[in-house]
Parts: sequence; structure tokens; C-alpha cells
Amino acid sequence: MKGKILIVDDQFGIRILLNEVLQKEGYDTYQAANGIQALEIVTNHSPDLVLLDMKIPGMDGIEILKRMRVIDKEICVIIMTAYGELDMIQEAKDLGALTHFAKPFDIDDIRAAVKKYLPIAKSL
Repeated sequence: MKGKILIVDDQFGIRILLNEVLQKEGYDTYQAANGIQALEIVTNHSPDLVLLDMKIPGMDGIEILKRMRVIDKEICVIIMTAYGELDMIQEAKDLGALTHFAKPFDIDDIRAAVKKYLPIAKSL
């Protein structure tokens, strides 16, 4: 396996799309629709990289990121967010997010970012 990737998004269609694309690339993928599922997967499967949506009902992306850092302080996260959420993007970067993508994103950009950042994540 090339690496383990956790996809965290409350939108089913986005999770399925990313899951399909990343599995075709040879990655082992996990999906979470909310923060509780995401934290459970981080605890039980130690993903190498997390694609994290910022706007999730219940526990938002910032809170999920903070809690992931408690479980694994080195966890590598790429955030996904709607346009205009600059304060959230900056806070996520302050918490160690590698980069961000604005929705709607180009799937090829996500694929390229995973290829770029996964080797870094796996070396930690």
C-alpha cells in the first residue's frame, strides 16, 4: 500500500468521489462523516494523511483537528473548505494543516497534493 488516507466530510458524494479516486491510485482509504467517526479512525488506524472538511455539523473541522493533534501530534492534514472562510483556513494552518483546497476543488489538484504530502507524512 502507498499509504493510509482518512477522508472526513459530511457530504456523502465528496467522500465517495475522493475515496474512489484515491483507491484507484493505490491508497488505503477510510471515510468519516463526522468528528466522532474521524477521531475513532485516527485512534484505531493511524492514517498517514487526513483530508478534512472544515464545515461539519456538530464538531467543526478546527475542533476535529485540535482533537486529532491530541491523539497524534504529528498527524498530517489537508483541509477542504468553501471560499471565504479565511479565518478558519488561517486557524487550521496555525494548528499545522499542510495546505487547503477551496470547494469546489479540482480532483487533479487533490491527487497532486496527496502525492506531494504523503511521503512527508509517512516519514514522520
